[in-house]
Amino acid sequence: MTVVVVDDHPFFRDGVSRGLTQSGRVRVVGEAGDGAEGLEVIRREQPDVAVVDYQMPGMTGVDVAHAVARDGLPTKVLLLSAVTDGPIVFRALEEGASGYLSKDADRDEIVGAVTRVAKGETVVPPELAAGLVGEIRVRSQSDAPALSERERQVLTGFARGQSIPQVAAELYIGASTVKTHTQRLYEKLGVSDRAAAVAEAMRRGLLE
Repeated sequence: MTVVVVDDHPFFRDGVSRGLTQSGRVRVVGEAGDGAEGLEVIRREQPDVAVVDYQMPGMTGVDVAHAVARDGLPTKVLLLSAVTDGPIVFRALEEGASGYLSKDADRDEIVGAVTRVAKGETVVPPELAAGLVGEIRVRSQSDAPALSERERQVLTGFARGQSIPQVAAELYIGASTVKTHTQRLYEKLGVSDRAAAVAEAMRRGLLE
């Protein structure tokens, strides 16, 4: 199996790459230190699996998973995270991730997850499954879409009348990143412009 490893911490990234390589079952064909670079490597190498850190500055692991799914790339995305809350795991899978593991997982667990994800399986460890089931129940009782914290921040900016460059400046992120979050907002709310997004969000109780 071919794999790309994306993590903004060089020590952890190197450890994951070495562990995968030493298993004898995986060939690491690329590495990246942030989400945007990682997506470019994934597009170039088109590995079987991308092992991606959930929390990175700028483009997060979930953003990468969403982009891979949106662009129809053949790569499966396995997220590694120190955060294992049900809502977060649910959103990651909803956005296109094929698996979600705790960063406490050992080499054999990661290699096993990579193997299963490459075969088309969805991988969620048993200890995360209970929280995931609870989140599915909550979501089934509401028609409100699940917005990420960043998407909510962008939406709030729009509600205050801010433009994309103004929102980007306030959140200290690039305008292109805001545009990505904006497009995802539009998709989730079923709208095509900022005014409609604000109106629909208010109708669904996502804005006060």
